[in-house]
Amino acid sequence: MSINLTSPDLYFNRELSWLKFNSRVLAQAKNASLPPLERMKFLAIYGTNLDEFYMIRVAGLKALYKARVQETAIDKMTPAEQLKEIHKTIHKEQKTVESSYHDILSILKKESVYIKTFDELTPKNQEIIENDFFEQIYPVIMPIAIDATHPFPHLNNLSFALALKLKNAKGKTKHGLIRIPRILPRFLQVGHCYVPIESVVDHFSGELFHGLEKVASTAFRVTRNADLEIEEEEADDFIEIMEEGLQARNRGMLVRLELKENTDKSLVKFLTTHLKLDPLDIYDYGIPLNLGTLWQIVGEASLAHLSLPSYPPKILPPFDENSDIFEAIEKQDVLLYHPYESFDPVVRFIQEASEDPNTLSMRMTLYRVGKNSPIVKALIKAAQSGKQVTVLLELKARFDEENNLHWAKALEEAGAHVIYGIKGLKVHAKITQITKRKGKKLQAYLHLGTGNYNPATSRIYTDMSYFTTKQAYNIDATKFFHFITGFSDNTSLKTLILAPKGIKPKLLKMIEHEASFKKEGHIILKANSLVDATITQALYKASIAGCKIDLIIRGICTLKPGVEGVSENISVYSIIGKYLEHPRIYYFKHDENECYISSADLMPRNLIRRIEILTPITEPTLVQKIKQILSLQLQDNQLRWKLKSSGEYKRVKPKDKQIINNHMILERYITKMHEKSKKETPEYVEKLAKKVLKD
Repeated sequence: MSINLTSPDLYFNRELSWLKFNSRVLAQAKNASLPPLERMKFLAIYGTNLDEFYMIRVAGLKALYKARVQETAIDKMTPAEQLKEIHKTIHKEQKTVESSYHDILSILKKESVYIKTFDELTPKNQEIIENDFFEQIYPVIMPIAIDATHPFPHLNNLSFALALKLKNAKGKTKHGLIRIPRILPRFLQVGHCYVPIESVVDHFSGELFHGLEKVASTAFRVTRNADLEIEEEEADDFIEIMEEGLQARNRGMLVRLELKENTDKSLVKFLTTHLKLDPLDIYDYGIPLNLGTLWQIVGEASLAHLSLPSYPPKILPPFDENSDIFEAIEKQDVLLYHPYESFDPVVRFIQEASEDPNTLSMRMTLYRVGKNSPIVKALIKAAQSGKQVTVLLELKARFDEENNLHWAKALEEAGAHVIYGIKGLKVHAKITQITKRKGKKLQAYLHLGTGNYNPATSRIYTDMSYFTTKQAYNIDATKFFHFITGFSDNTSLKTLILAPKGIKPKLLKMIEHEASFKKEGHIILKANSLVDATITQALYKASIAGCKIDLIIRGICTLKPGVEGVSENISVYSIIGKYLEHPRIYYFKHDENECYISSADLMPRNLIRRIEILTPITEPTLVQKIKQILSLQLQDNQLRWKLKSSGEYKRVKPKDKQIINNHMILERYITKMHEKSKKETPEYVEKLAKKVLKD
C-alpha cells in the first residue's frame, strides 16, 4: 500500500511549531533550578522573540487573510485558522509570563534586588529619581495633546508611550500622549532598585500637562508589520532603496497593542479607536511592558552572581601561545566549536592579515557583524593600506539593515570593493579567503563558518569555525567570490556545495543513499529549523526503509515523528539552555564524507532563496570531534526536549543518576583540554560518544 507523504496529517504548522519553541524558552524562565537572572534572561528572550514573530509572521498572515488566501503550506491550515491558534496560545501564556516574572522578583528580593514603581520607593529614593527625571528625562520628552486641532500622531514600530485621560478646570475630558524615546533607559536605577521609566513619567505628567488633572493613564506599546518589501528590479541605487525601506518599516500596518491591565475602559476605547486593531491583538499585562528590555538588569555586571557562571572561552593548540595563526593553518586543518573555544582566532585571522604587508587580497561575506566590529575595522585598515579588499555586506539582513548600511559606506570610503547583495537572493554564507605572497608563490587561507562574524554573539551562540589551506577548497572559494562579484549565475563548484542550486539536491541524494542501508543506516541532522517539505518527505522515505534518523532541531520542525508506518524511526529533539544552539551539522554514516557543516537551515528560504555553503569535513580527527559533540547532545538529559507525534515537546529526564548537561560537560572538557595537552581526551566524553556512534 502506497503512503501519501504529502498528506497534511504528516506535517505540523510552521507558525504553531515556532510558538512551541518560544514556549520552551519560557519554560526556562519557569525553571526554579536556574539562578534568578538566568531565568530573567529567558523571559527577555521570550519577549524579543515574540516581538519579531508579530512583526514578521503574524503581520504576514494578516496580509494573506486580507488578500483572502486560503492555503499557505502543506499542512493546509488557513491564515484565519493560524491566527486564531496564535492568539489563543499567546493569551494563554500571559499567565505563565506574569507568574514567572513575579516568582523571579520574589527571589531577587532576597538578594536585595528590586523592581519598583516610583510610588513604591522610599521618600529618599523618590528624591534621587526625581532629580534624575528633571535632569535626564524632562528635557527629552514632549507632551502631545490630542483633539480636533492636534491629530493622533504616527507611532513608529515598537513605540513605547503613556496615554493619559485628563480634565481641565471646567471638568471637560482631554486626552494626551507622552512618547518615551528608545534613547532613554528602560529602568532608572537607585543602587539595585530598578524603577520602570513609565512610572516616573506618569508620576510627573502634571509637569508636562500644566493646568490639567490626570484622571487615568496607561503605558502602551505598538507593533507594526516590519517585513521590508524591496523592489530590487527597480533599484538603480540599492543603498538608497534600502534607506527608503527602513523608513517604510515604521509605517507598516499596526498588528499588536500592549497595555497595562485594568486600564480605564474609556482610555482603552480612545486608543483602539485611533489604532484600529483586532481585539485579539490587544494584550493586557500585569507586569512592565517590553520584556526584551529586562536585559538592562540581566547585563548588570555587579549582579553576575545571580546568573549562571560566565565561561571564558579557551584558545587551544594550535592557536595558543600567540603562535602564527597562518603557519598553524598551513600545517593542519582546524575546527573550532564556539563559544567553548574562543572566537579570537577568527578575529586574529582577519586582523593579522590586514597588517601583514605580504597580504595581497582579503575577501569575505558579512551578514550580521555588530555595532563595534573589530573585523570591519580591520578590513577598513587593510583597504586603506592598499590591499585588495572585497566584501559582500548583505544589506537585507533583517533588523541589521541600518547597521550594515553604516559599515558598507565606511568600507567604500576606505577603498574596499563592497557588494550589497545579489538580486533576488540573500547571501547568508559565512566565508573568508585571504591570499598572501610567500616567496615567489601565492598561498590562500580559508575560513568557513556556521555563524556570523560577530565576536559579541559568538560568546552566547554555539557555532563552528573551520580553517583550511586545502587547494580544492580554495579553488572553489575563488570561484564563489567571482560568482558574487560578477554576473555568473551558473557557478559549478567541485568540493564546496552551494545553494540555491546545489545544497538541496546534495542533501536529498545523501538521504536516499543512507536509506539504501536500511537498518544499518544512520542520519543525524542538526539545524535551527526543518520546514522544507521535500527534505521532510525524503526523511520519511528513509524512515520507512528502516534507516535510523536523529534530528536535533532547536526551533521550528514541521516533520511529525513517531507516525506508524512512516516516521517510527525518526526522533526529533530540541536543546534549550545556557547557549543558543546555532550550528548546522549534517551527518551521514555511510557517506564518503560523514560530516558536513553549513550556514544553511533546512528551510526553503535557505535552500532556494539564499546563497549558502555546505562544507565537507574530511580530516578524521575533526570528523571525530563533530561526532562526539552530536553524540553528547543526543544523550543530554537536562537541556533536551523530545517532540511527540501530538506536537507536544517533553523534557528528556535521566534514566539513572548520571546527569548529562552537554553545555556544562563541554565547558569542563575544553577547560581540561586547555590545562593539559591537546592529545588528552577525557574518558567521559569518549564513553558517551561510543554509546551512540559506533566506529
